[in-house]
This record gives sequence, C-alpha cells and structure tokens, in this order.
Amino acid sequence: MSAVMQLWASLHPVVQMLVKGLAVIGVMFPFGGACSLIERKVSAWMQGRPGPNRAIPFWFAWIPVIGPFLQRLGVFHLLADGGKMFLKEDSLPGHVNKFYFLLAPVLAMIPALTTVTVVPFGAYLDDAGRLAPLVLANLDVGILAVFAVSSLGVYSLILAGWASNSKYPFLGGVRASAQLISYEISMTLSVLPVFLMINAPGGDGSLSLFRVVEFQSGTSGWHGTWFILTMPLAAVIFLVSLFAETNRLPFDMAECDADLVGGFHTEYGSMKWGLFFVAEYSHMLIGSGVFVLLFLGGWNPLPWVPLERVAGWLHLVDKPLLLGLLSIVIFMGKGLLFIFVFMWVRWTVPRFRYDQVMKLGWQKLLPLAIGNLIFYAILIAWLQPKF
Repeated sequence: MSAVMQLWASLHPVVQMLVKGLAVIGVMFPFGGACSLIERKVSAWMQGRPGPNRAIPFWFAWIPVIGPFLQRLGVFHLLADGGKMFLKEDSLPGHVNKFYFLLAPVLAMIPALTTVTVVPFGAYLDDAGRLAPLVLANLDVGILAVFAVSSLGVYSLILAGWASNSKYPFLGGVRASAQLISYEISMTLSVLPVFLMINAPGGDGSLSLFRVVEFQSGTSGWHGTWFILTMPLAAVIFLVSLFAETNRLPFDMAECDADLVGGFHTEYGSMKWGLFFVAEYSHMLIGSGVFVLLFLGGWNPLPWVPLERVAGWLHLVDKPLLLGLLSIVIFMGKGLLFIFVFMWVRWTVPRFRYDQVMKLGWQKLLPLAIGNLIFYAILIAWLQPKF
C-alpha cells in the first residue's frame, strides 16, 4: 500500500486532478443510470407488476442462461435509455434564452460532482497503524463544504425555469428556491449537536466527517454509540430535510406534474433532461452517504464494533487494500439501503401540497431543530467533563 501511495504522490498535481475527475464522472454517471433502473424495479415491486423485463439485443437472446437472466433483470432497458439520451433529437425551443437554457443542466452537475470529493467512503490502516480515510479531498471543514456546494444546485433549477420563458418552468424554479431556503436551515441546525459532541472544549475544533466516524468507532460508552441512537430527533430532521433538498417525493414541488406539467424541466429533452436526473440521483447518493457518516457509524459494521476490531478478527490489519474494500462494502451497503428508502417513500407517500411543504418546514421542523440544538447543548455541557 505504501508503494501505491508513493506512486500517487509522485504524480503531477494536474494528473492527480484529472484522475480524480475522471473517477468521479466514471462512478456518478453510471450510478445515475443504474438508479433509474432500480427505481423502476422498486416501483414495479411496490405495485405488484413485473417492471422492465422485455428489451434484449437479438445476439443475447441466443445465450441460454445469461441472456434471459439479464433480460428479466432489465439491464438492456438501461442500455437502451442511455443510448436514447445520447442519440435522440436534441430540440431547442425557439422561445428560450438559449445560453442560460443550455447552461442550466451543466450547472446542475457541477455541485453533484464536486460534493462527492469531500465525502469519505471508506478507511484503511496506514503504516503507523492509524485509521486513515478513503476520500478524494480530506477537508477539515467537510460538512461545511458539503452544505456550501450542494446548496448551489438550486441555481440550476432557478436558471432552467427562468431561461425557459414559460410559466410552468418559471413557477417550478420559484418553488425550488423557496423549498431550499425552508429546509436548509433545519438541516444545518440538525447536525450541530453532532459536532458539539465530537469537539471537546479547549481542543482543536473540527467539522470533519472522518472525525464524526472516529467518535462512533469506540468499543463502549458514548464513544462507539451511533448518533442515531443518541440523537434520534436530529437524524429524523436531517432525513426529512434531505428529502426536501433533493426534490424527491413527497417534496417534488419544483417538478410537480399535477400542477406544473414537468416543472423546471418542462422544455428540456434528451441529454439535457438526463443531466438533471443524474444530478438528482447524485445528490441522493451524497446525502445518503453523509447521513451514514453522521448517524450510522460510517464504515463501522455495528455499534461498539469498529472496523479495527473486525480487521483483527479477519486478520486484515496488515492488508490495507482488503480492509479498504471491506470498509467500502459496508459503507455502500448502508448508503444503498437509504437509496431504497428514498424510492420506497416515493412510491408509497402521496405528494404534499405546496402549503403543507412550507408549513412543515417553517412551523414544524425549524422549531424542532432549534429545540433539539438547545437541549443537546445543555446536555453536552453537562456530560462533557465525564468523557
């Protein structure tokens, strides 16, 4: 592992940036396509129907076992959708503001591809025996970077609605901006107790997501207890706000088809339309990952059972590559569980009215988040000397 790290350190910074950028694109774009297939499969399961299971290239139909299996899985529908996005006619309505109309889908992808770089997705033991994060950019202000950059995604929806020069997209953009403001405050307040807990008075303050997982990596007492057990209300507030921030049902006010045809993306088609939804699924993945890091112990398999203990049981202490892969599997397993929760809620909970969305954000979640912060500030001030 040290040889790999030395080789990586010897590369020119520009080469490192290109490799990281291509890695992010190579992961997030296929993930967006896979999520669209999974969503259709989950919706079909919820509604008691088969889902996509018909498409198959004729040369695969002759393969006895693999061909029918992939067909029933719906894999070829994913390939067909991807080809359609790239190859179908890319129309450009004459009444739109063309420059900003084309710029909006690109702006949607920038926060989605940038935020993922500061989210740790695994860990390994370095040569000194210390746990080190697997992350593209290990920032000490990780959660601040996530909130700051991800909140810029709403500008693409506003720009798309305004540049379309149509009333339905414009209303979708206005709704998106109001919804973001309404729920971002509650989301930020919900995570403050977590960082109050991990930062002892007089120590070096940190907003690192890796530090949050380290605090949940103990073997007894408070250190090792996942924050979803000690701060359940904060976890619920964060999760509900996450649904609203990603414009997922029942909070999809920006694209409500019952009111706004398609909302901010009504005038879009082909790959421009596809970029908006790759960005949406990317935000779902990042949000699920941040929730796992903050409240579900990150890559630790169970409360009070840290990754280091599992490494000792499986004799992986001196095998950082295998330990890193194991941590990624654990982390991604938890993240994919929450991706399923996103889809499960979409196909079971009816859409809220716009006034209900605003009331929930301002009159319910915000007072709860403020009260939760005050309660834990007092509790932590009392408990901190006992740590």
